[in-house]
This record gives sequence, structure tokens and C-alpha cells, in this order.
Amino acid sequence: MRGYFWKALAICGTLDIGYAMALAMALGGRPGGVLRSVAAGPFGPQVLSWGISGPLAGLAVHYAIMAVMVAVFGLIAGRGLLDRVSPWIAGPVYGLILYLVMYWMVLPLRWPATQPTLDPATVASALFAHIVLVGLPMALIARRSFRKVRKAPVHGQ
Repeated sequence: MRGYFWKALAICGTLDIGYAMALAMALGGRPGGVLRSVAAGPFGPQVLSWGISGPLAGLAVHYAIMAVMVAVFGLIAGRGLLDRVSPWIAGPVYGLILYLVMYWMVLPLRWPATQPTLDPATVASALFAHIVLVGLPMALIARRSFRKVRKAPVHGQ
């Protein structure tokens, strides 16, 4: 699972945060602003006054959250999920679950006054990120990684 974990964390985490930064820049924002908003989740609004430490904290928070997402999928996939379900199905379904948990549970719990948006463009963008950039590559990496583990010869056989 170690090979899967680090590869999925690096690829999915980078695709996700890269997309968020590119989208922010396309809308006139800055990458540092994206990272500061991520850091504001656990650290609060004072992160805006942290200088370069704010975006660095945001990067650490982003990859910590992604590590949990990767580990959970790895545990499920390690129990044979991808022997029964195509990664082309399992990945997008997991991405959809991640979207629902993040946007309909985590964010409203952290910022109770903020309700999940139903703006079609915003929802489509968030779904794209979670399904195509996180869930699907995670499942494809898991299939490849866990298939290698299952095919490895067992000593004495």
C-alpha cells in the first residue's frame, strides 16, 4: 500500500490543488489566496497575516486532507474492491462521495453561515475536480498498485 499511497497522494493532491489555483487565476485570483483559504479552515482568518507561512500552511493542510482521502480509498481497494468493480466506476463514485462529504458536511460544519452553493458552474467545477482529478486517478493507481501486490509470488508456492 505504501507505493499506492505516495503515488496517489502526489498525483491526486497536485491535480486537485493545481486545478483550484488555475481556476482562481482564470477568475482573477492568486494561487496564494487559494492556499490561504485552505489554511483558514483549521487556523482561522489570522492566517491572512502570516506572510509566506499562510500559503505553506495551506499546502500542508491540503495534502493532509488528501492523505486521508487516499488512505481511506487504499483501505477499501486493498480489500478487493477493484477485483469486483472497475476503477472507471469505483473512482468516480468515490470522487462523488468525497464531493458530498466536503461540500455538504465538512465545509458547512466549519463555516455554519455558509451553505453549499447550487450554482451550476460552481457545482460542475467541484464535481470535475473530485471525480476526474481525484477519484478516478486514485482508483487507477490503486488498481495498478494492488494488482502488483496480488500477483507477487508467495514464498514456498
